[in-house]
Amino acid sequence: MIVKTHPEEVIKYCPRCGSKKFKTNDKGRSFNCEECHFNYYLNNSAAVACLIFNKEGKLMLARRAVEPAKGMLDLPGGFVEPMESAEDALVREIKEELGVNVTKAEYLASFPNEYVFSGFSVFTVDMAFICTVDNLEAILPADDVSSIEYFFPKEINMKELCSQSMVNIINQYIKRYLY
Repeated sequence: MIVKTHPEEVIKYCPRCGSKKFKTNDKGRSFNCEECHFNYYLNNSAAVACLIFNKEGKLMLARRAVEPAKGMLDLPGGFVEPMESAEDALVREIKEELGVNVTKAEYLASFPNEYVFSGFSVFTVDMAFICTVDNLEAILPADDVSSIEYFFPKEINMKELCSQSMVNIINQYIKRYLY
């Protein structure tokens, strides 16, 4: 069974007035209510991902403890909260997920992603940072991380990663720093 998760398949009523006359336009990128004239645009949500390496040059990957993609590999990180900078979100997410502090963060790249949660597609732009943390030995997986594992970037089985954007981020790192 194919579950349709795109917002135009899920959102059926105007969030302002409840009308069923809430229709998509702009090729499914926005909605307009024919009753109250409310406009809603499907903008990307911001998310951050952290590339952390041990002294051997192995990349830390997290096992997801929750859906979506429970059990798959992921880069530590998460959504940027309203009125929060990407850098602040990165520091907060790493503290929540790993219990350590980011001491240095260097922007790498960003890639689009479709994050399906509760039967609804959330479109994101995943911003990747190469990070240093204060104490790798003190890492304690928490929040939505069940465990951490280390891999040489070129040896990662990309099919085990939870999303195409994570594949793209790691491939960008390999292209930029390992070739």
